[in-house]
Amino acid sequence: MKTAVSIPDDVFARAERLARRTKVSRSRMFSDALREYLACHSPDEITNAMNQACAEIGDTRDPFVAQAALRILERTEW
Repeated sequence: MKTAVSIPDDVFARAERLARRTKVSRSRMFSDALREYLACHSPDEITNAMNQACAEIGDTRDPFVAQAALRILERTEW
């Protein structure tokens, strides 16, 4: 989709330099930047990514680590 946006001159100039240096089109760079911004500011996406990572790792609970973590939490002032 094509769209027009207003960008401060200094931001545009920096983006232009980066696009040239990395040999990426401005369009691709702006799309990637917006995608990254949305991912960082969308709590549901962050939660989904964490859930997916945990599912891929699987259950790796270690009794020693669980006990150590419990002791630390009990001594921590909330």
